[in-house]
Amino acid sequence: MSDDIKTSAEAEEAAALPRRYEIDANEGACKKDLPTAVDTKPVQQKSPAAWAYERLILYIQNFEQQLDNEHEIAMGFTGGDAGVLRIEGMGYFDPDMVTFHGTDMSGAKTQLVQHVSQLNVMLRALPTKVEAKEPNRIGFRLARDLEENS
Repeated sequence: MSDDIKTSAEAEEAAALPRRYEIDANEGACKKDLPTAVDTKPVQQKSPAAWAYERLILYIQNFEQQLDNEHEIAMGFTGGDAGVLRIEGMGYFDPDMVTFHGTDMSGAKTQLVQHVSQLNVMLRALPTKVEAKEPNRIGFRLARDLEENS
C-alpha cells in the first residue's frame, strides 16, 4: 500500500494548510518547508492580518539570508514619494491591519499602518548604519517570536 494514499479528511486538511513554492532563475523550482508556527493552523482559522504577518516574516527572513554584513533590510513604499523605511519592527492588529516601524533615510522615526487588502511591500537592501557593529536582522527575531508565541 502506498504512503501517498490519503483519506478524504487528510486530503481536505492538506488543501487547507499553507504551502510555499518558488522558482529561482539559479536554483530552479522548490517547495519550501514552513516553520511549525506557520503551518500548524489552517489558513481559514487565521485572521487576514495574522496570515499576512506570518508570510511577511518568511519573506523578510529569506531576503536577509541573502544579505552580506554590510547591508540590512528596508522596505520601499510603492505608489508615492514616501521613500524607504529601515525595518526595525513589524506587527499586526486583527483582523486586517499590518504595521511596520523603523526609521526613514533621514533617521526620522517612521511607521506604516496598512490594510491587508492594500499590502504591497518592496524589500530593499540598505547599507548598515555606520555606528552598527553588526547588521540588524529583524526577520530572525520575528520568526523566533512567532515560534515562541504560537
